Amino acid sequence: MSGQIEEKSRLERVLRSGRIAVTAELNPPDSASPDSVYENALVLASLCDAINATDAAAANVHLSSLAISALLAKAGYEPIMQMSCRDRNRIAIQGDLLGASALGIKNMLCLTGDGVQAGDHPDAKPVFDLDSVTLLKTARRMKEKGTFLSGRKLHTSPQLFLGAAANPFVPPFDFRPLRLKKKIDAGAQFIQTQYCFNVARLKTYMQQVNDMGLTDKAFVLIGVGPLKSAKSAEWIRSNVPGVVIPDGVIKRLKGAQSQANEGKKICLEIIQEVLEIKGVSGVHVMAYRQEELVAELITESGILDHRAKKH
Repeated sequence: MSGQIEEKSRLERVLRSGRIAVTAELNPPDSASPDSVYENALVLASLCDAINATDAAAANVHLSSLAISALLAKAGYEPIMQMSCRDRNRIAIQGDLLGASALGIKNMLCLTGDGVQAGDHPDAKPVFDLDSVTLLKTARRMKEKGTFLSGRKLHTSPQLFLGAAANPFVPPFDFRPLRLKKKIDAGAQFIQTQYCFNVARLKTYMQQVNDMGLTDKAFVLIGVGPLKSAKSAEWIRSNVPGVVIPDGVIKRLKGAQSQANEGKKICLEIIQEVLEIKGVSGVHVMAYRQEELVAELITESGILDHRAKKH
């Protein structure tokens, strides 16, 4: 290996400095125009340390995560490229890891991916040559050893800040910290969780994760987001894989005069509680088709007041 790209991503620098990090998800456009990407990013960029470019989430087709990430990087934003194993074999994956780094993308979230039956092309043929753990191992090998899986040497290694997803909110609960350890051992340096609507469950999970010493090895960002209404909450928990919304949250939304305002209030309360949990390094805000709400949530939640806080 004769060369390496050493500069750390902005997200990595923020997390290593001990500041509370804020990331958000960009809703991918159904468009070949870059303008849609830039418009959505403008709302998020001023208050976020990095922006996630989703990779056909829930197996629905949108503009590719690689293209969105490259556009964001070119415009001076900090992308987190999501890479799913559902649609690529190891040949395409290794090529995209190199391509992403070459295009200035420095953060990669490694995912297994939702099954094709969840999306708008249920007749598509799934690949799943790798899963999230073997994808992490592949990226780490290319980064640290400077070789492809075949053993062939790289001229320049992709120096990616590697991330993985976690879901503390679905059973078997005792397995979740062990699954997280497996991903961290495979190379994950930061973690973004699924939506949190059950803080008590999260506290138990984080206690286990802290006791295992995992928060000394990786940074954990908790997924949060506003619910528009009880009806949308019921649809999400029935149709979006992995999202758990307790009955109490839906009941509270139904009883509110303005369900949208109540959904925002619930999200703000969760953010404030989450930031007090030991081992939490930040939040990942997901507001589907509600980008304008992200800035409000970040500003009103007091996240910015926690920026210098260390656990």
